[in-house]
Amino acid sequence: MRRGDRLFEIIEILRRAKGPISGQSIGHELGVTKRTVYRDVAALMAQGVPIHGEAGVGYILEAGFHMPPLMLTSDEIEAAILGAQWVQTRGEPELALAAGKLLSKIETVAPSGFETLFVEPAISVAPVDQPPEVLGAAEIRRAIQRRVKIALTYRGSNGALTERVIWPIFLGYRDHGRIVAAWCELRRGFRYFRTERITDGGILTDKIPRRMDLLKAEWRTAMDEERRRFNTASQDGQAFT
Repeated sequence: MRRGDRLFEIIEILRRAKGPISGQSIGHELGVTKRTVYRDVAALMAQGVPIHGEAGVGYILEAGFHMPPLMLTSDEIEAAILGAQWVQTRGEPELALAAGKLLSKIETVAPSGFETLFVEPAISVAPVDQPPEVLGAAEIRRAIQRRVKIALTYRGSNGALTERVIWPIFLGYRDHGRIVAAWCELRRGFRYFRTERITDGGILTDKIPRRMDLLKAEWRTAMDEERRRFNTASQDGQAFT
């Protein structure tokens, strides 16, 4: 890897890190020694890149630092193409259109010689038929962005219909259909809702009465506890087989 490419990769590694990251960890990802990382980080700091930390402690990139993605590898371009193709075939029309625009923007900054990756890509995603939805994914995404509640009629796995008011947290995309993770006022707990089972619904103006970061943290804790219970039950079952 050329030194210029390596310097760019170090910035990207620091940008992705959630906290201080050691020179050894950076070197392991890039396939170079710690000493090389120390020299490269010192060079970046000398150029004004706001990196804080020191050898033996760890490094962190100051929040808000932006650097245009001028150096894209063929693997990175193909990853972007594959991801955009997935969204184009499985996302709602608004996201599918956005995916196409994203590819056009990436193509404009891609290095010379990579044009064929866009014209004749070597990868593809098979199209799928999405189940019909009464409440569209775009509406659910807007509710999450606006942090408002959703009222819906939901058909359970047994066919029974229930009226719910939910606090949407995440919208998960699958090959067939989508799933909403939310707090359910009826069940007083976190639940998953398959969008094709929503038989009626609408976005409310009522604001979710919790900070979204706290609500997501509670959701993660609840999901972790559910996984622990499932794993414990599975292990107990194996003990008696």
